[in-house]
Amino acid sequence: MKKLPFVLVLLMVAVSVRAQQVATYSQYMFNTLAINPAYAGSHQSLSATALARFQNVGMPGAPTTQTFSAHSPIANKRMSLGFLVVHDKISIFSQSGINAIYAYRIPVSVGSEGFLSFGIQGGLSLYSAEYSSLDVYSNLNPNLSPDPAFSGDIRASRPNIGAGIYYSSKHAYLGLSAPHLINNVFDRGPDFETVYQNKPFILNGGYVFEINRMLKLKPNFLMQFIDGQPIEFDINANLLIDEVVWVGASYKSSQQVVAMTQIQITDQLQFGYSYTITAGPIRVVELGSHEAMLNYRFKFHKKGVITPRYF
Repeated sequence: MKKLPFVLVLLMVAVSVRAQQVATYSQYMFNTLAINPAYAGSHQSLSATALARFQNVGMPGAPTTQTFSAHSPIANKRMSLGFLVVHDKISIFSQSGINAIYAYRIPVSVGSEGFLSFGIQGGLSLYSAEYSSLDVYSNLNPNLSPDPAFSGDIRASRPNIGAGIYYSSKHAYLGLSAPHLINNVFDRGPDFETVYQNKPFILNGGYVFEINRMLKLKPNFLMQFIDGQPIEFDINANLLIDEVVWVGASYKSSQQVVAMTQIQITDQLQFGYSYTITAGPIRVVELGSHEAMLNYRFKFHKKGVITPRYF
């Protein structure tokens, strides 16, 4: 294996073990169920969302993420059910999560009428690491035996429990969640490093300012706390034009800049897209990252009207 790809593989290993176990999104403000189970039922209708994220396009083994979720209020609309499927892959490492979601919300008044929701999720985390697929022979000495550290694949499943709390009103929202509460361990045996699943805590929120009848400004933020790692944050602002088109930008603590847009194609169908580039001094990849999202909200009565939602 040539020197540069080998170094990149080692970097990918480090990223996977330390950080890539938690899928990240640029459009978290439009895809909140992926980070907080308490968001279930917030669209006040059956809502389905599909998202695909391709990071560092052009680099072999670059991270990719796909999610699919659906949620809906039930009974008296205090309770909501949903499910979330996430697949996250980087190089030889992949992790999938399958979760069922339950949320209960109550009306509250904190300056304005709103709802406070409590949510839980439970399911399985599926982890895979195909170390044996790596070609680690030296070009200088093809007879050299492979390093035993690159053998012993992992294929394991572990239970997962997550929880969250979420407040929303007409103009504001605030959420706190812990998508992974179980300290899962993926062990290859006594001779290899043990892989632990991260337990992040995520705080996010936003507010809508009505500039005039045609324009609304919504700043958002997200902070992620993981033991032993620096706090990660994302600061965002989106401008809504005539209740149809969102345009916005974000800055991430990982020194990335994001440009994004979301279009209300019909009163039921939304499409979102974001493009991310690295803004720091070290730019390994020039092609950036892409994220596309599609959301559809069902209505089962011809006279039914889906109220526009800012969150």
